[in-house]
Amino acid sequence: MKNRFEEFLALHHQPAPLLIGNVWNAQSAKIFEQQNFKAIATSSAAVAETLGYADGEEMSIEEYLFIIKNIAAAVSIPFSVDIEFGYGDTPEEIVSVIRRLHETGVAGINIEDSIVVNGNRSILDAKVFAEKLERITSLLDVELFINVRTDSFLLGIPNALDDAISRIDLYQHTGVHGLFLPCIAKVADIEKVTAHSLLPVNVMCIPGLPDFKHLQKAGVKRISMGPFLHKNIYQKMNDLAGEIVTTGSFEHLF
Repeated sequence: MKNRFEEFLALHHQPAPLLIGNVWNAQSAKIFEQQNFKAIATSSAAVAETLGYADGEEMSIEEYLFIIKNIAAAVSIPFSVDIEFGYGDTPEEIVSVIRRLHETGVAGINIEDSIVVNGNRSILDAKVFAEKLERITSLLDVELFINVRTDSFLLGIPNALDDAISRIDLYQHTGVHGLFLPCIAKVADIEKVTAHSLLPVNVMCIPGLPDFKHLQKAGVKRISMGPFLHKNIYQKMNDLAGEIVTTGSFEHLF
């Protein structure tokens, strides 16, 4: 199955930022393709919620792969997968997972520098994580776009900008292809990050995020939706279900 790595890589180096459609099943993937999105990626949180789990690798890799294979078979545009903290304790185990994804036709992955233990997320030591990334890329014998997520802003770490830049300094020399900073929103912070990074910078939809033109001007190369479209759809479903019960009618469906 064609992985489209080169095409996906090129999309991160075009003048306009790559807008990623974040999906959770084959149907959502098809909609983004029909709307002429250039690429899609899973939101692990959205997939997990669909299966009845919380985010944080609560769903098994086998359950996740079932969804991933269905999505990959449904669309022809480049497709990336959020593997959270890697679905493995060692670089060797993580590489094994990445190889399985490559076999399905996946063009890229996200891997993050924080972990969830007993429902609590904490960020890893930057040097230790950089060494892990370097080991992963040295072992990997297939081509996928590796997008590294750093959670300095997501976790509200004190001096998040300085922490993120120090992590970028370490991560961008490990053989990966992109850097993802969810929850960064201020233009001044984004400009400092993109000026410092040698790799394409990815931001995520959150309240207060500048529009796409301003993000392009700030140097952003990739924009993600995260789980928020999924959440919005199910909130609307909740509202509609309530109206059906309240009115005793299906009128609001049509």
